[in-house]
Amino acid sequence: MSYPAKKMAVRSGVCAVLVFLCLAGLSVPAAAQKSKGKDKKKDSPATEVPADLKLPQTDSQQVDQAVGETLGYWQIGDTDSLRKYYDKDVVVVSGLWEPPVIGWDNYARVFQAQRAGVTAVRMDRSNTYIKVNGNSAWATYQWNYTGTVEGKFTQFRGHTTLVFSKQADRWLIVLDHSSVVPEAVPAAQDASKAASAQP
Repeated sequence: MSYPAKKMAVRSGVCAVLVFLCLAGLSVPAAAQKSKGKDKKKDSPATEVPADLKLPQTDSQQVDQAVGETLGYWQIGDTDSLRKYYDKDVVVVSGLWEPPVIGWDNYARVFQAQRAGVTAVRMDRSNTYIKVNGNSAWATYQWNYTGTVEGKFTQFRGHTTLVFSKQADRWLIVLDHSSVVPEAVPAAQDASKAASAQP
């Protein structure tokens, strides 16, 4: 075997061992967790890192994390987990022409009713901007929503602005305002409408 071939074989072997060790390291805690929980009733997995293990975050980072986790729970329809990010007196303005929903309990009912016929939900956010001022903050972002509503594929784009209030050590949403961006009308249609509207 030539020197370059031996060198390549050694590198491949080292890579294989490293991959194996990483996978083994990941599977041991999972196996230990399974054996521990045999006698306990099935609990939902812990989603929060213990406070003593968390790295310090700026207020802006905390707000960004709250936005991301809120969207995650929103996508899977987990109202109980979503609750911890909303103030009890939150005001929610949807992208539809309807009155705002006031209070967490009212919003939870509306949210669950809307989710009833929806599957395969995905909401991607982009162009997020966060501004913190003392115990108040706001985050605005664009989003692209896809999902299956009553068996039909649906897609929307829009904007959301969230206003936060820092209460104790948590940032809570006090205002959630979303707007759906209407699909663009082709230029040819615009011109024909403008021409027909003139006397």
